[in-house]
This record gives sequence, C-alpha cells and structure tokens, in this order.
Amino acid sequence: MVVGAGPAGMNAALVLGRCRRRVLVLDNERPRNHASHAMHGFLGHDGVDPQRFRSIARAELGSYPSVVVQEATVSNASNVDGMFWLRTVDGELFKARKLLVASGVVDELPSAPGFRELFGRGVFLCPYCDGWEVRDQALAVYGRGDDKGGGLAIEMKQWSADVVLCSDGPSGLSAACHSRLARHNIIVREDKIAGLQIHSDEPYRASFDIVFESSARLRRGALFFNTHRHQSTDLAAQLGCEGYASEGCEIDNRQQASSIPGLYIAGDASRDVLQVVVAASEGAQAAIAINSALIEEDFV
Repeated sequence: MVVGAGPAGMNAALVLGRCRRRVLVLDNERPRNHASHAMHGFLGHDGVDPQRFRSIARAELGSYPSVVVQEATVSNASNVDGMFWLRTVDGELFKARKLLVASGVVDELPSAPGFRELFGRGVFLCPYCDGWEVRDQALAVYGRGDDKGGGLAIEMKQWSADVVLCSDGPSGLSAACHSRLARHNIIVREDKIAGLQIHSDEPYRASFDIVFESSARLRRGALFFNTHRHQSTDLAAQLGCEGYASEGCEIDNRQQASSIPGLYIAGDASRDVLQVVVAASEGAQAAIAINSALIEEDFV
C-alpha cells in the first residue's frame, strides 16, 4: 500500500506495477503544491503545471492492471503480525505486507492577510523552484533566526540584488549574522507585519506592499518564506517509527526504510531535499527496496 499520490507515491506505484506487484495507492487529493502554477527543476517537466503532471502520471499508472489509485483519507494505521492495516475516515479497512508513506507535508503560511491569497503567485517557499521566475525583482524574505531568516536572505542574493529580510517581530539574528547581512546590503525589518496589500496577483509578476504596523510599507514583487511545516499524516508515529518528527522521518536513505520492518518513507515526509524530482527518485528507490524485500520473502 502507498499513502499519497504525489511524485514519490506515484513513481513508487509505477515501478512496483512494472514489477507485477499489486499496489493500492490511497490519496486525499490535497497535494502540497496545490497553489503552484508550474513546477521546476525536473528535467523533461520544467515549467509543467502540477495538475497536468498529476493527470499524466495517473494516466500512465492506468497501463498497469495491478495498480489501483483510490481517493481516501487514511486516519489510522497498525502493524499486526507483520501485516500493515490502514483504516480510512470512511471506515474502509485495507491490509498489505509493505507500506510506503509518501503523504508529504503541509506548509504553515504566515497568518497575516494577503499571504494565502498570493501563495504560488507572489509568495513562495523554495528559491530553487521559483527563484528563476522572479529573478532581478524586488524580493522579501520572511523568517527569523540565522538559518530560517538570515540564511535564506543571503541565499536569495543569488537571484536578486534587492533583498529585504522581514522578521515580523524580533529577528533572533546573531550579531555575526547581522554583520553578514549588512555586508551584503540586506536590510532587516523587524516591525510586525499587518498584511500584504495586493496590487497584482499575476503569477511570477505580482506586485504588493508589505504593510507594517508601525513603519513605512515596502513594495515588493515576490516574497519567500521559511517558517514551519508538518507532516500531513502521523501514520508513521502511530506505527511507532523511531526518528519521527512533525517535519519528517529519519530513514535509511539507501532504501527509504524506516525503523519499522516493512515501513518505508519517501518524498517530503522523509526530511530530504523537498523537490519534485527528489521525491520521484525516492519513490523509485523505495519501490525497488520493497520489491527486493518481497522477493526474499516469496522465494525462500
């Protein structure tokens, strides 16, 4: 069984289908990149609409009779005598010898007005995914601390000379990081943010003002944020997976295997680089590991 029909889950199902394995993919139809207008950094698919990518992938899986994709939200998981049992919110019960959790993560957007409206249009998560499209524009970074705030602001200088770090309150930056930002002409705005006033929400050509509670507003074309995320399901925790955290699970990167025999983690839920191409690769790795384990069991 595979939980999640994103790039990791679908690529795993594809490889397992080609191995003539019976595969059930359960997905709740709420992908992480639902707001994205294009996915990038995936050779052969650069700039493709994520919805089109999913449609093509579903069609390809349809060529393999042993692969079934079903819309469902999984609520409970258990491991009994080497078999994994999943129960959906609708009360359906499924079992399998191997389980791949590829359900991804949920990003926690800043709560101020305007962020959600511009998400995927002028507010982005990943510079490797969307930095090229907004290159040389006036950029803002939303984050705190040396890594999530200062580190991302430094990183964005690769795409624009005009970068301002907005921490929405105390920045939490060290003196050394403050000095580094100053050396590279990155201004730090610590005022609380009241919201984003949107002038244009055209994807990758947005225009908006960051409205502060106690200082002058700031006109920007794009904003990259680095806050928190959490897994979209706690199934791995329910199964007792060691190394589980809300951000992702620790795994054996050679096989995508967790600490629970027969349980595999792939995609954004695995704590690795959060990109479509990496998720698809992890799905393939997990599928090969699963098939190899099943061969060992079936041909003793």
